Amino acid sequence: MLTATAAFRHDSITTSKQVMAALASRGGAFTVAVTEDLGDITPARLAATDVLMFALTSGELALDQNQKSAIVAWITNGGGFIGVHSATDTLYDWSDYGRIVGAYFKEHPWTEPATVIVEDRSHPTTSGLGASLRLLEEFYTFRENPRPSVHVLLSLDAASVHAQGDFPLAWWQTIGRGRSYYNALGHFSETWNDPSFQSQLSAAVQWAGGRLP
Repeated sequence: MLTATAAFRHDSITTSKQVMAALASRGGAFTVAVTEDLGDITPARLAATDVLMFALTSGELALDQNQKSAIVAWITNGGGFIGVHSATDTLYDWSDYGRIVGAYFKEHPWTEPATVIVEDRSHPTTSGLGASLRLLEEFYTFRENPRPSVHVLLSLDAASVHAQGDFPLAWWQTIGRGRSYYNALGHFSETWNDPSFQSQLSAAVQWAGGRLP
């Protein structure tokens, strides 16, 4: 779990670390190692890892070309990637990363209570959520709509923020033999402490790691 930042730093990073550690200890389905040291990302470390999670990262993180190549090769060969919230506000200058995470952040026009539509209730990350969620969040839009290239799980109910349009919020895709999952929620500590968000992330770790179909 990487929480390094080179631009905006979310106050919820501390909570995100606590929540993921608690989820890891709760059921024993996975363990989590949290770092902000980019030097921890090495081919050897990746080889011993099932899932690489970019949680609330931002900006042009100082990964060198060897690290970038190692990440791409590792995911393509079966590694799992998870991006949360501002993971899409990260590494704009590395196009392969944009492909892995699925989109790049454009803006957040709405920070207010809104309705999130659960588009696919068959995926492990969404199977227990019901048809929709209502929560206070900073809702993202993206430079390009990712829908043509990914399988959308959650989207914003545009009418609930008095808008029109298609605004995906969570999705999955495959990268070679690897799996990628992204969830745009998570701006606030309250979101990280929400049981429905926690259930999504716990399932996402297991799914991206190839433990769930």
